[in-house]
Amino acid sequence: MNPKSTKKEILLIALGGNALIGKGQAGSIEEQLGNLSVPLAQAARLSKRYRIIITHGNGPQVGNLLLQQECCSGVPRLPLEILVAQTQGQIGYMIESTLDNELMEMEGEHEQLIVTVLTYVLVDANDPAFACPTKPIGPAFDEETASRLPYPVVRTPRGFRRVVASPSPITIIEKREIKRLIDLGFIVIACGGGGIPVIRHGRAFQGVDAVIDKDLASAKLAEEVGVDALIIATDVEAVAMGYGTGDERFLRSLSADEARDHLQKGVFPPGSMGPKIEAALQFVTSSGKRAVICSIDAIEDAVEGKAGTEVA
Repeated sequence: MNPKSTKKEILLIALGGNALIGKGQAGSIEEQLGNLSVPLAQAARLSKRYRIIITHGNGPQVGNLLLQQECCSGVPRLPLEILVAQTQGQIGYMIESTLDNELMEMEGEHEQLIVTVLTYVLVDANDPAFACPTKPIGPAFDEETASRLPYPVVRTPRGFRRVVASPSPITIIEKREIKRLIDLGFIVIACGGGGIPVIRHGRAFQGVDAVIDKDLASAKLAEEVGVDALIIATDVEAVAMGYGTGDERFLRSLSADEARDHLQKGVFPPGSMGPKIEAALQFVTSSGKRAVICSIDAIEDAVEGKAGTEVA
């Protein structure tokens, strides 16, 4: 155990899907490992001054597993929570191996401990989201094929896709283990894909077909383990007003009141910046600490207050 580890501040870096698969890429393992070197080289350098937690998305990876299931009719289909667990292991391995390489590039042999934690996230079985599923996942189908599928679908620009609930995270089940590992000096990778959604069934937990937003789960984990700064890394340099228009204007800061007002007015859409703003707002409101939304390649500058949009 590093006796100084418990004196360092804690950063939680939430990596968006573009950390693994960039626009226009097929998503090969070689591409994903190459893309990860950008944020993880920064995480390696930051680990000299901070204790680090890394969370990540898994949308393309779960989508590929669902597509494989659709193509292989002779293989028993796995429930969504099992597929999320598989991607936690898959992406956790890629993050661990890439981070280990980046640390060795910095200093040769190193003593930094890294671990991936298979993470459950508790949701409420009575969450209204279950009555109105909104999250499209997996492959797209034509209308005739979709009519024969054994699960609900929704029409999207790509075709008909399976739709599942996206309930709010209540608590991270492994929060105590994650906090203990952080205090022991580990870099911890957790809450992959928003975590494995579970409900209480008596004294036990039961997995459910749902998808938890990665940024909302990251904010909950950050709150529960006492993180000092939440860094939400995505594919834009900062939060923008009028994004994609001629009046686009990036914001260096956003107060909690402004963030709340913009969310209520629908300024930030649910399918893009909305959950990131909501996650940042929840964290700063509950903890009094700082949250920054930034680009994947500006994580270090965001920590230093030189990039991204700070929500406070």
